[in-house]
Amino acid sequence: MNFNNIHNVYFIGIGGIGMSALARYFHANNKVVAGYDKTSTELTNSLLEHGIKIHFEDSVKLVDEKFLNSENTLVVYTPAVPKNHSELKYFKANGFKVLKRSEVLGLITEHTFCLAVAGTHGKTTTTSILAHLLFECNVPLTAFLGGISENYNSNLILSGTEVSVVEADEFDRSFLTLSPDLACITSMDADHLDIYGDASHLIQSFNDFSKRVKPNGKLFVKNGLPLQGITYGIEDDSDYSVQNIKIENGAYVFDVKTPKTVLKNLVFNLPGRHNLSNALIALAMAVEYGCPHQQLAKALALYKGVKRRFTYHIKTNDFVFIDDYAHHPEEINAVHQAVREMYPNKKVLAVFQPHLYSRTRDFADDFAASLSRFDELLLLDIYPARELPIEGITSEWLLSKIKSENKQLVSKAELMSKIHESKAQILLTIGAGDIGEEVKHIKKEFSIAS
Repeated sequence: MNFNNIHNVYFIGIGGIGMSALARYFHANNKVVAGYDKTSTELTNSLLEHGIKIHFEDSVKLVDEKFLNSENTLVVYTPAVPKNHSELKYFKANGFKVLKRSEVLGLITEHTFCLAVAGTHGKTTTTSILAHLLFECNVPLTAFLGGISENYNSNLILSGTEVSVVEADEFDRSFLTLSPDLACITSMDADHLDIYGDASHLIQSFNDFSKRVKPNGKLFVKNGLPLQGITYGIEDDSDYSVQNIKIENGAYVFDVKTPKTVLKNLVFNLPGRHNLSNALIALAMAVEYGCPHQQLAKALALYKGVKRRFTYHIKTNDFVFIDDYAHHPEEINAVHQAVREMYPNKKVLAVFQPHLYSRTRDFADDFAASLSRFDELLLLDIYPARELPIEGITSEWLLSKIKSENKQLVSKAELMSKIHESKAQILLTIGAGDIGEEVKHIKKEFSIAS
């Protein structure tokens, strides 16, 4: 597709993290951008502040007239939008160019040097670290992030068009639209079984993605995954390996063994071995791209993180409040490891909002085991996202499986008072639904209290 012939871009589901990055991209490239979303959020508010018009009711009558010209309008939608969405049905029935977000991303990146980050966990943080490293090394890049970078306060980094950095999403097999020059796979744990049916089909999709790497390209894989490529790992015999880990002033200090040399005394400020692994693969890809080692070391030390990825909101001697997007048992385990490593003798209260009925059903026992590890647990109702309820699958049912004496099912209205009742020194909010909207209220309340 020739984007020069497109004047208007309309987004159905514009408030999604990936969709909003694309909306920012087209807006920055002087296209007229507007869209629909179901609810108003911080992301939609930010787009509105940039002059992008958004409405929150599914109605063709609310679509601006200029977007009703099929000759010069591109319509982009997310698979999370239901098929019976009236605006989507209208555009499909009336000869518009209608593409999924992933297809548009594939078209934007196909003529660039593309670095893609895939995996069921760690994609967003790894993509954000990689983009930051390349930006600090003056690489002319466009980076589409699946979260808001703390360094740039955006999910889009624009400093050129020769290189693209993208999050390669396995949901709906979206990553099969990409043809990367350098790609990595961080993990292949079962997830999105509502799409794949079982773990074997998910693994097959990652195999298919690995074959999308260009003939002269390179594939990096976490050591232990059943794929061939340049390996990386922590304190092992991988091609790229973290060695001699220390914690100094709340930061990791470590060495990295590469196939050619050893990078000494690197500093990284995000807690958790999972984040150390994310930093390693981002560093490895930047090294293979050709970035100078000294610049990479400086850039890594300056990396601040991604919003809602182990984000500190309050950090005093008496009380710590951390928010994280974790929505899979393995991600919750990673958050637990990080908080125990940083605060080994403190009591931890976790507030968790399950995401999707199907995911809760498919991993109920694993969720129960992960959540049982915290000292106290407050469990919110399941966030449905794109799904209708599944009979018998409720937060009450999940709570019954959790082996913890200090567990409660709570509503959002009760949340603040229940947190106040706790004597925990560490508060965690965890989940991928709208629990993130509660964070600012909790922060305000407990900033005053602490």
